[in-house]
Amino acid sequence: MKKILLIVLAALVAMPVCVEAKSKKRIGLQLYSIHQDMGNVDASLKKVADAGYTVVETLGSPNCFGMDAAAFKALCDKHGLSIVSTHTSIGMDPNNEAGVMAQWRKVFEGLKTMGAKYCVIPGFGLGRDLKELKAVCDYFNKVGKLGKEYGIMLGYHNHAHEYEVREGECVWEYMIENTDPDCVFFQMDVYWTTRGGKDPVAYLKQYPDRIKMLHIKDDFVIGESGKIDFEAIFKQFYKNGYKDFVVEQEGAPGNSQSERFAKMWDGVAKSANYLETSKFVKKK
Repeated sequence: MKKILLIVLAALVAMPVCVEAKSKKRIGLQLYSIHQDMGNVDASLKKVADAGYTVVETLGSPNCFGMDAAAFKALCDKHGLSIVSTHTSIGMDPNNEAGVMAQWRKVFEGLKTMGAKYCVIPGFGLGRDLKELKAVCDYFNKVGKLGKEYGIMLGYHNHAHEYEVREGECVWEYMIENTDPDCVFFQMDVYWTTRGGKDPVAYLKQYPDRIKMLHIKDDFVIGESGKIDFEAIFKQFYKNGYKDFVVEQEGAPGNSQSERFAKMWDGVAKSANYLETSKFVKKK
């Protein structure tokens, strides 16, 4: 009897155990959210992954936080983080266009090494009138066309001031209508769009093919203010056929650096948890 029992136990141990692992959602973080605590890049990226993020949007290219593109990607790979995009910008210089484009080539080469899809300009001097704004749009078209050679699409990230009216035109809408859809997309920051007096969902419906990324932002922790209808935003974004979004958090409160860092990381983790547990955020 004892021998039979040992045989049964051995068979049970040898059997494959089919346990369905909990799959994380594809939740991104703009690393500006934690840039003040990136002295140890390896340790901070681990904390990002531990908080529940699987995607990051970095700052700069080809160098990120003092590392070259390949070394930074290796650390992200180590922690299971894919790099979707970066925030970076190079100003216009009509007297040295070749030099400017050479700089952009290095940016795009770095992003290609990192496996990114997008390069997002986080803000730009948009001139004083529509003539100057049109020149900016033309510049974005040229840079975006160059980016396509590397498999990278150029985007623009808004704040609230892009919704001001200039010569009868909403600046942000003018930019959409005067940039090439094949070369330039828009990363809508839903918080700043709301602060600018606009409805993110209405814009997602109005420009379904131009808004390819979202910055998910709130007063601090995502979902806590109750001011932004994230469910409606995500549903329309998915309906448009897109899925790339990143959380951005700013302004952790506190009287000391240690207190601010603690609240910063706590907020980053709470935002990831809110999105992970929200049924309207898809897994893939």
